Order: sequence, then structure tokens, then C-alpha cells
Amino acid sequence: MTGLVRPQTLRGFRDLLPEEMLLRGEVVARITRVYESFGFVPLDTPVLETLPTLLGSGGEEADKQIFVVREAAKPVTAEGEATEFGMRFDLTVPFARIIAQYHPQQIKLPFRRYHIGPVFRADDPQPEQGRFRQFTQFDADIAGTSTVAADAEIVALASAAFEALELTAGSGYVIRVNNRKLVDAFLTGLGIEDGEVTKHVLRVLDKSDKITAEALRAELGEGRFDVSGDRIRGVGLAPELIDRLLAFVAVQQDTRAKTLDELAGLLPEGDPGVAEVREFLAHLEALGVSEASVKLDPGLARGLAYYTGTVYEATLVGAGVGSIGGGGRYDGLVSRFSDDPVAAVGVSIGIDRLLAGLSNLGISYGARRTTADAVVLVMPKVDPAEATRIAAELRAAGIATELYVGESVGKVGKQLAYANAQGFAVAVMAGGKEIEAGTVTIKDLQAGSESRAQIADNSEYRAAKSAGQFTVPRAELVATVTSVLNPQESDAS
Repeated sequence: MTGLVRPQTLRGFRDLLPEEMLLRGEVVARITRVYESFGFVPLDTPVLETLPTLLGSGGEEADKQIFVVREAAKPVTAEGEATEFGMRFDLTVPFARIIAQYHPQQIKLPFRRYHIGPVFRADDPQPEQGRFRQFTQFDADIAGTSTVAADAEIVALASAAFEALELTAGSGYVIRVNNRKLVDAFLTGLGIEDGEVTKHVLRVLDKSDKITAEALRAELGEGRFDVSGDRIRGVGLAPELIDRLLAFVAVQQDTRAKTLDELAGLLPEGDPGVAEVREFLAHLEALGVSEASVKLDPGLARGLAYYTGTVYEATLVGAGVGSIGGGGRYDGLVSRFSDDPVAAVGVSIGIDRLLAGLSNLGISYGARRTTADAVVLVMPKVDPAEATRIAAELRAAGIATELYVGESVGKVGKQLAYANAQGFAVAVMAGGKEIEAGTVTIKDLQAGSESRAQIADNSEYRAAKSAGQFTVPRAELVATVTSVLNPQESDAS
């Protein structure tokens, strides 16, 4: 047949099949419960924003990554408005727009919101590291407060979210925190007061975990050539300034407080940034955030231009995917849209990068390919309506149940193979003999799978085929399936 369209996805984009969607749903549900336990409420915005909303908000690098969408049929509306838009590159800029648009009439401050949704960046995709052109962010922000207590609350929130994913502080995940005011004060002490030079330094420092130490030093100096031969412009700092800067960002002690004390010795006495960080660390301690989970790292910069104070970045230890989340304080972003300045702070977890990291670590939370716990098989030489009635009875009892409707109706072996492949916990069967006797056969697929995994010979294989399989009166169908699905509750009763 000619004229067929080749089925494919665009470079940097991907389809999410059921198994990954179910795992994603489990991860999102766990994080959502944590966000809501801290009092955050949900919010959503369009994926398209006006170009003025997006341009300039995240700095020059972010502007280069914006996907621009045009209405080809009509470049201008009847009202004279441009029909050229941008696809959001994060969820923070739309949040700032929301605050300016709906405060104070519909949104009261301080305002806590969480937002999960796709964002788009026209950069170089690296699928093996969970880096795509369309990816999902899960943000939590507090608007309307400049207190560092809010900054600490956000960091504690992120730590709690990772704990909910059964990750261990220090060995499973680490959140690095810093304050842009510390770096700015140190740069000022070096005689660097030009705002553009400071931004350039911060952009280079933001690459510290992505490029070699030699490349980092070169970019702070005269520049370098990348692997393609293109020249990367350097900051132009003198070698002695580079040495002092790299020594500052390398400071690290065994506690956050000791690290800050050493940094304070390298800054002017009474520096306000030091006092702010000290108060922030006190709030972290009061919130019970461990030293293992959160480290003070003076080299952390975060590349987006809108950050004004505290910044933070999270990684999965040994996952090989880089940052899985980050954020900070952005007190000036709302003022792009309103004369009424609103201070804000937040965090963003990259769901795709997080899932890639969890996969690399072999963490799946028992993910399956189905949302149902039980499957009802259709037996040979039996009215299919009997299986339908069983499925309806289980569903009415609140048990998620799939009725087998495939082409292998009546072929029990193939239906069981399907049930095992999908990951159902229980299979229910009622053949002619069971119907005549008023019984049903229930197969605990999880128990059977465990038995087959320990098979040594043919006799054990034959025994394993019937492991976890038993026949009960039809009246006990729901109670028996429930006990198989929830053995602890059954034992307790």
C-alpha cells in the first residue's frame, strides 16, 4: 500500500508507553502528597505564552531555547495583536505572570502553589540522561514573602519529596544550596562590579559539574574551543583572580555552619549575605533537615538570570543524569509584569530526569503494565457472560478488574501468559465444572511467579504450575480475592 505516513517522533520528543506512565504516576502521586502536606495548592497555565512574557525573563541562553509558534493563516488578529507566541520553557515565568494578573483580587499573599506540566526547550537532547526538548517539571513556589523561612521551607519540601521516593539522604540524594549574594559579594571584592561580567561568571560556574576543571578555568579566562571547533568566549579574568574565585567556590567543611564560617572569613566583615545564609541554615535545622541531605556549596550558581538570593540543586547519587531539580529565590521576576513587586521562591523537580535516574538505579516501586489488580479469564465451552458477571462483581466490590476480551478467549494458557506479562496479581477462572459446583478458581499470580523462580527440575515445575491456585465457593469470591491482594489485612483479622 502506497502513501503510508511513516510513524515517528520528532528528535528530542518521545512517546510514553503505559509501563512508564504508570511508574510516572506513582512518582508524581508521592510528590503530590508531600506538596499538599506542606499546604500547596494546584494550578495550571497554557503551554503557550506571549513572546514578551518569555523573552528576557530567563536570560540570553533561555531566549535562544524558546520554541516560537506562528499562526500561518493570519499573522495579526482583527484587533491588531500579533499571532506569534512562545512555548513555555519553565513553569516559573508563567507563575510570575499569574501573580501579576490575579493578585490581589483572586490570589491572596502569601500564596503557595504546585504545578506539574510539560515545558519546551530547543536545545540539544540527550535521551540517555533524561534530557529532551519536551519534558515535565513539577514545581512548588511561595509568592508574597521575602523571609528566608520560606526558602528553608522549600528546601525542606524538596528533601521530603525525595524521602517519599524512598531515597536516602546523602547516599541516595543530595541537595546543594547557596546564595547568589555570597558569590556577588566575593566578585565585588575581586573588583568585578560589571553586571554583565558577573552574569557571565555565574553562567560559567553553572557548568562546573558538566565540564572539566581545565575547561572551567579556560572559560573564566580567555575562552576555549569546544569539541566541534567553535570558540567559546571567555570571561577574561586574570589568572590570579581565577585562582581566588576557584578557591572560594571549592570551600567545603563537614557541616553547613562550618562551611559558612570559612566563607565569611573570605568576605567583608558584616556582609549581609552571610547573615541571611546563617538565618536560612538555622531554619533548616529547625525543620529537621539533615546535614546529609543538604550541603552548602559556594560553587552552585544556577544559570537562569532571574535568581536573586538562595539557590539550590538536587542530584541522585550515582544515577549519572546530573541535576534532577533545583530552584531559588526570584524577587524581581513578577516586577516584569507589575509595578507591585512580589517576592517569590520555589523549586522545580524534573520528572523525566528523575525517572531516568531512578531507572539507572534500578528503582521501580513494583511498577506494572496495568492499573487492574485482577483479571477474569474466559474459559472454553463456557458462556462468556459468566466471566463478565464475575468481573462486574469484583468491580462492584472496589477491586480493579480487567475482563479478558482478546483473541485467545477459551485458550487458558495464552490468557495466563498475558496475565503474567501484564503483572496482574490475581487471575479468576470459572470453567464448566466450577460453574456446576458453584465455585471459582483463583490463581495468586505473584505466588506462582515466586515459585517458578526457584524451579530446579521438572517435578518442581509441575508443582509450581499450581502454586497459589485454589478453588472456593462462588459466594467467597470477593473475600478471597481481597485476602490475596491484602494478605496483611487478612492475617490481622
